[in-house]
Amino acid sequence: MISRPRHATGILLAVAAAALAGCAAKKEDKGPPPTPEAGYVVLRAETVPLFIELTGRAAAYESSDVRPQVAGLILARTFKEGSIVHAGQTLYKIDPSQYRAAVAQAQANLASAQANAASTKQRADRYKPLAEMQAVATQDYVDARGTAAQAAASVSQNGAALQTAKINLGFTNIPAPITGRIGRSLVTTGGLVTVGQTTPLTTIQRLDPIFVDIQQSSADLLSLRSALASGGRAASSAAVRLELADGSEYAATGHVEFAEAVVDPNTGTVTLRARFPNHQGILLPGMFVRARLSQQTAQNAILVPQAGIARDPKGNATALVVGKDNKAVSRDVKVDRTVGDKWLVASGLAVGDKVIVEGLNRVKAGQAVKPVPAGSKPAPPPAAGNDSAKS
Repeated sequence: MISRPRHATGILLAVAAAALAGCAAKKEDKGPPPTPEAGYVVLRAETVPLFIELTGRAAAYESSDVRPQVAGLILARTFKEGSIVHAGQTLYKIDPSQYRAAVAQAQANLASAQANAASTKQRADRYKPLAEMQAVATQDYVDARGTAAQAAASVSQNGAALQTAKINLGFTNIPAPITGRIGRSLVTTGGLVTVGQTTPLTTIQRLDPIFVDIQQSSADLLSLRSALASGGRAASSAAVRLELADGSEYAATGHVEFAEAVVDPNTGTVTLRARFPNHQGILLPGMFVRARLSQQTAQNAILVPQAGIARDPKGNATALVVGKDNKAVSRDVKVDRTVGDKWLVASGLAVGDKVIVEGLNRVKAGQAVKPVPAGSKPAPPPAAGNDSAKS
């Protein structure tokens, strides 16, 4: 075993300590930290439709209660419950026996009146020349003429009674007043129905198209009118989209038909009625939906990504913009509402401002930044120097 002198070992230790000290000095001598990158977006003026979501309820386009117009026993029901029926289609048949008898009686009364009218007219016609020759008293001719007029009126009266009897006979076949889907029958064969009864026989509803009644608070309506009157907003189209109770979106688009001119005193809301096609019968009367519609369009609006808006401890909205000499400048802003993934700015920012939306965790107000368009690839870290590599 070869032993080294003690002074040689000391020299080696001294060289190693000096090398370590040199590396540590190089690591400490990094200089100032690099300027942080800040991804920005340039604000521009846009025309933005402003959407609102309101609750609504479907209502039939047409609805008709089927009721009897004559009394009697139901002999037959001629439709299938839940099916589509057409206007004029017979739904129920009432026993017509007594109404046929009434028609026959009215016809007989009319025939009797017509025969009497013919006889009295002939008598009056015979009396006329005789009265002119004074062969009969003038009063007899006047009486004959009056009797003929009464007989003619009786003919008209009995004709009207015959027409009424025929109408009542026709009412024994109860037709569908409208085309639509018929509900369940509330009366069975053999049931007695009367004129003016409170319970309908059944109900028919037209479901294609269909209405959706949308409720909007009167306060929101006043705000809308104020915004439109200010000139910064324009009225939007009346297109409406629906979200169903299961969260799915209704395929067809509807349009607002009108808004009621009264406010419901119980709810403080105004009803907007929209009309939708309903070919597949998905919407049913009474169904609750959520309606999404735009009543106004913001002109020259400024939208800022939500990442570019922060809140101070007091809850006020702020934004960092790239200012002069590429320094971050804090702005107090007012935001109106969200539009998708962006904020609609009411004040505090202008067209052309560069709002910082990326790298905010490394940027403070007043700090110099390296502005880059949002979405740019981050700069690669500086390569290590040769001396550092050697160390």
